[in-house]
Amino acid sequence: MRTAAADSAPSAIDCTLQFAPVPGAPRLTCAGAPLLREIEVLDEYGERRRLFIPAERPLTVFVDKREIVTLMTLGASPELLVLGWLRNQRLIERVSDVESVTVDWDVGAAAVKTHTGLVDVEQKTSQRVVTTGCGQGTVFGDMMGQIDAISLPGADVARLRQSTLHAMLEAMRQRNSIHRKAGSVHGCALFRGAEMLMFCEDVGRHNAIDTIAGWMGLHALAGGDKVFYTTGRLTSEMVMKSAQMGVPIIVSRNGVTAMGHEMATRLGMTLFGRAANRHFLCYTGFERFDSEPEPQRPAVRVVAG
Repeated sequence: MRTAAADSAPSAIDCTLQFAPVPGAPRLTCAGAPLLREIEVLDEYGERRRLFIPAERPLTVFVDKREIVTLMTLGASPELLVLGWLRNQRLIERVSDVESVTVDWDVGAAAVKTHTGLVDVEQKTSQRVVTTGCGQGTVFGDMMGQIDAISLPGADVARLRQSTLHAMLEAMRQRNSIHRKAGSVHGCALFRGAEMLMFCEDVGRHNAIDTIAGWMGLHALAGGDKVFYTTGRLTSEMVMKSAQMGVPIIVSRNGVTAMGHEMATRLGMTLFGRAANRHFLCYTGFERFDSEPEPQRPAVRVVAG
């Protein structure tokens, strides 16, 4: 039974199952930060009251003492965020390339130490694209030019039943989330069938998906039999990051952009959008969807007066 205390203290990170880290996994600090801040507001009735807002904070990432990027984040699991960001930017091939990630909130920094250094870091970071949306992200390099290098192992057998999709959406609806308590964040989740394996909220959908990517990499989890869920819209960089994680099916509570649609089509991915309650639209990859159509609603007859 859910208690009032549980409702007052939602978690931005939730892993339903424990998996063993990969051999040679990096040493990680556990530097979670307070997720919410209480403030006083004045409402439309002239009344003062107190409420919670997400505690956004900057985290500057240094790799082998070289400053790479500053991420704006809740700070729920900054070590996983950094690992996933490095993987999704293709700055590292695998998490075992990293010796350690040390986060210090006193200085707002994450110090990453690699085993052999980043390969071609100047070339890889020379072209920077500032991406769309809240929690503005950064992508290094030509996104469309990276498509040919991406493979989706297991994608040929990946499928999603309509009943499973409904179960996923119900699981998301029932979550005790930061968004429900304070708003202003995006949520992402990784599913295997109707089972939620990992859930993450952050101030931007980029951070949330990168954190999940870091968790998958840390535990060497393949994505071919998984489904990725996001509350954010399916832009090109969200589709690209899901593909880099090896996850061929994406479900969004929001819609899809033209470039996101084009990229998913080229990669052979399946996109669902406007997905909430029992409603959804399948934009691409119809062949992976086992439809169980809802009964058609009877037409409403209008009687002239």
